[in-house]
Amino acid sequence: MTERADVVVIGMGPGGEHLAGELAADGLDVVGIEANLVGGECPYYGCIPTKMMIRSADALAEARRVNEVAGQAEVHPDLSPVATRIRDEATTDWDDSVAADRFVSQGGRLVRGHGRLLAPRTVQVGGEQIHTRRAVVLNTGTAPAIPPIPGLEDVPYWTNRDAVRATTAPESMVVLGGGPIGAELAQAFARFGTQVTVVEMADRLLPGEEPAASEVLAEVFRVEGIEVLTGDGASSVRSDGEVLTVMVGERELHAERLLVAAGRDLGLDRLGLETLGVDTSGRAVAVDEFCRVIGGDGEALEALYAIGDMTGEGAFTHVSMYQAGVALAHLRGEDTEPAEYHAVPRVTFTDPEVGAVGLTQAQAREQGIPVRSTSVAVSQSSRGFIHGPGNDGVISLLAHAESGMLLGATSAGPRGGEVLGLLTVAVAQRLSVHALSRMIYAFPTFHRAVLDAAQQWLAEA
Repeated sequence: MTERADVVVIGMGPGGEHLAGELAADGLDVVGIEANLVGGECPYYGCIPTKMMIRSADALAEARRVNEVAGQAEVHPDLSPVATRIRDEATTDWDDSVAADRFVSQGGRLVRGHGRLLAPRTVQVGGEQIHTRRAVVLNTGTAPAIPPIPGLEDVPYWTNRDAVRATTAPESMVVLGGGPIGAELAQAFARFGTQVTVVEMADRLLPGEEPAASEVLAEVFRVEGIEVLTGDGASSVRSDGEVLTVMVGERELHAERLLVAAGRDLGLDRLGLETLGVDTSGRAVAVDEFCRVIGGDGEALEALYAIGDMTGEGAFTHVSMYQAGVALAHLRGEDTEPAEYHAVPRVTFTDPEVGAVGLTQAQAREQGIPVRSTSVAVSQSSRGFIHGPGNDGVISLLAHAESGMLLGATSAGPRGGEVLGLLTVAVAQRLSVHALSRMIYAFPTFHRAVLDAAQQWLAEA
């Protein structure tokens, strides 16, 4: 059976849902295809519920600091209030009917299932084929990647999706992966009383960020009693029905729970892209400046767009929404500026928060760009001194060694993600470190440490 539509959107995550809804509201015949939850990972398993857990865990940490700065306080952790809040306020108990109804009310048609390309303008979902008059948009997001560790498939492990459903904190947990997801959940559960060990194959936590930020977080984890093992991965996993055993090198780690946070699976091989000559061997699908998929001949395919995680420009809701805006304008035939990615911000919501934007030193070296960097400790700033306990952090600036143009920056510390806003504007607008040093910064604020870093960068020139 073949149907027709103007646009088909495969994957109704944040960007896909927005784009599909807007085009449907324009009066186009739009079909949205979703096998899981309309809204994607972010509102049900990612951004929203995990940050609710982190907010509660941070409140516990602040309460424990009362004894150092404001008197005496007793803290009795209980995960049940945040578990209730997640179900009632964030995920609506993992029911996407509100989001699905919203799309339908805009004039769209929702089809449940896995979409697969048969041709540039033809999609199959179940036993139905849909031929599009305008375009197909891919926004399939990611799922938790499960590494091929012997024994893992035979034990009851958690992913982030299971962790946010927890109603009580386990007594102990091993976390496989020290990236953003693993680090955030490890600290959150530890603050609720779980004894946590993090296993990271790279040589440090948050291996994609600057070493200075990793060092800050590693020290905080040490002080909070979170064990971190780096430079090796799990070689096997087994369970006796009650206790999980994870082998890491010569060590046996025993825990009640195992959380797998070892990256994300794009699932590109399930979309039928090979029928269009699109290369799916890498970690992303190449797109042009208007989010059109690049075909095997190196040219953009007119009727196929891709947005979100699968494009490799940042697995973040804000990137998906940004690309949805670019693709939407292009589909509407509007004049639109091409997408730019030199100032993509990212935040790991640990305590301290680790915010970063633009290039890292490692990326600059790979591109052969001559750079100089400098870092200042947040604890040494006036606001850091005032803040006292919990003032761990660093402000790092990475700039072109000759012109001084800011190419990247890190803001790790209290409210580090909010301080990052200033640095994101600076990188986006290609400001120089000299320009940052000439600004007036409110005193005493955390963001004033940016001035200290800028002055230090210039002094070291």
